[in-house]
Amino acid sequence: MDETLLSARGLSLSFGPVTALADVDAELWPGEVLAIVGESGSGKTTLLNVLSGRVAADAGVVWYRDPAGRLQDVHAMPAPALRALHRSDWGFVHQNPRDNLRMNVSAGGNVGERLMAQGARHYGRIREEASAWLQQVEIDPSRMDDMPRTFSGGMLQRLQIARTLVTHPRLVFMDEPTGGLDVSVQARLLDLIRTLVARLGIAVVLVTHDLAVARLLAQRVMVMQRGRVVEQGLTDQVLDDPQHPYTQLLVSSVLQA
Repeated sequence: MDETLLSARGLSLSFGPVTALADVDAELWPGEVLAIVGESGSGKTTLLNVLSGRVAADAGVVWYRDPAGRLQDVHAMPAPALRALHRSDWGFVHQNPRDNLRMNVSAGGNVGERLMAQGARHYGRIREEASAWLQQVEIDPSRMDDMPRTFSGGMLQRLQIARTLVTHPRLVFMDEPTGGLDVSVQARLLDLIRTLVARLGIAVVLVTHDLAVARLLAQRVMVMQRGRVVEQGLTDQVLDDPQHPYTQLLVSSVLQA
């Protein structure tokens, strides 16, 4: 755990009689993309929410190594400190961008708000930075003062990514970032995410049901079934030579689709 950015041990969580997580361990290194895959109900989104401190586990611990090298117990952090972490060192990209965007605030305002939460106050510099980030996510800066409700689904997701990455977080949690988008829009967005993550050196925990997305973006993959990690390893190794019967079933269903 000496070099890990995020480390979890023994995470367990039940919702009544349903086991959502069962003794899950996870590790993430700086600059690494880790994909959590599995069918609906496998526990992958629950694990993402526990790792990010949004949901408390019944048992286990999540450690985060801050920029000073100190290990922080995510679930022992006071709520204000955790919120500050999510506004600075961490980011969260939702499947539905409306969950992370303010639809009654302009596109530039959505990006600028995160900078202001970091203490930025110079209006001109905030607009300049917002404009630069709109360009980076392939949104015409002339749309800066437009409301998000006038954007397409793909543009909304790119705007959410700009809002999330403008503060250069060290770690970003992504929950099905291409879900619900047309195939051509998905491909463009995935290429954008891959480029930005590599250029900025961001560590990512990615939840996806799409093995092609995991293969494109992630160095490592964790396969979940009924709240348990049944297989994990280098992405190409796991997907090209799956060992667990469940992983074999997932891979074969993709090949037959």
